[in-house]
Amino acid sequence: MNKIANKAVVNNVLVEVAGKDKNLVVLCSDSRSSASLEPYVKNFPAQFVEVGIAEQNLVSIAAGLAACGKKPFVFSPASFLSTRAVDQIKVDVGYSHTNVKLVGIAGGISYGDLGLTHQAVSDIAALASTPGLRVYLPCDRFQTEKLIRALIQDDEPAYIRIGRNPVADVYEEGNVPFALDKSTLLQDGTDVTIIACGEVVQYAKTAGELLTAQGISARVIDMYCVKPIDEPAIIKAAQETKLILTVEEHVKIGGLGSMVAQVVAENSPTKVVSLSLPDAPVIPATPAQIFKYYGMDADGIVKKISALKSDLFS
Repeated sequence: MNKIANKAVVNNVLVEVAGKDKNLVVLCSDSRSSASLEPYVKNFPAQFVEVGIAEQNLVSIAAGLAACGKKPFVFSPASFLSTRAVDQIKVDVGYSHTNVKLVGIAGGISYGDLGLTHQAVSDIAALASTPGLRVYLPCDRFQTEKLIRALIQDDEPAYIRIGRNPVADVYEEGNVPFALDKSTLLQDGTDVTIIACGEVVQYAKTAGELLTAQGISARVIDMYCVKPIDEPAIIKAAQETKLILTVEEHVKIGGLGSMVAQVVAENSPTKVVSLSLPDAPVIPATPAQIFKYYGMDADGIVKKISALKSDLFS
């Protein structure tokens, strides 16, 4: 069982790179502990800026540093970064094309038991609609490492949502297919396609295996980059399978499901169903309890697709 959270993987990569690249700098909003940044701060205090609880200033300072040739990585809880600093992200980062990497920690329902104030379930809608900003949701520790290493070598802005707790491995160490701004086919199938992003990919993968064992041929796609979204992969799935189910740790409005449905509507008559969080305050509970409650775990995904069998075999 994996015991390493994705946020710790990000820190490990930054510690490794910061010793070789003095332009790498990390900023946070009184969240170094939540972001697992203690090792980085201890080793590279001169390449660290503590802004305090001031998300707007945090983003603008990072943009200024980027304009001076630095490579800033910004850490702040996703629930605050994607709401309080939207104007600064839009103007100082996206519009200005500054090399700022925004890391939304404890994304989705990581802080599930703290309720609406700390749940980040509309961040994709808020930030994917920002011109010039790419959006990524890595699913496990191995993919997170690949993504961060790629983004360090990249000079365009991005938002990366990272969860709080360790998640099950989707990939095997040393075997992580990855290309920036694409998706990964985890399992091929001809009946239904499951497209998921972020930490619910683990459930989509398991559900795909369970469905195959039940005689339903399930294609599973890990859409770790939701902007720019991998349109060719979506169109291919729409043309080759009879139904697409999207699964996301986000509200239905403006999330992965909306993006996939738009691509499909422009290219194919294939039905798209979204499995997501409600347009209402999410129940305060642990992530596992929340996923089960809303039918977003592996069993819930299988149950949803089984209820749509008439679309598959009509």
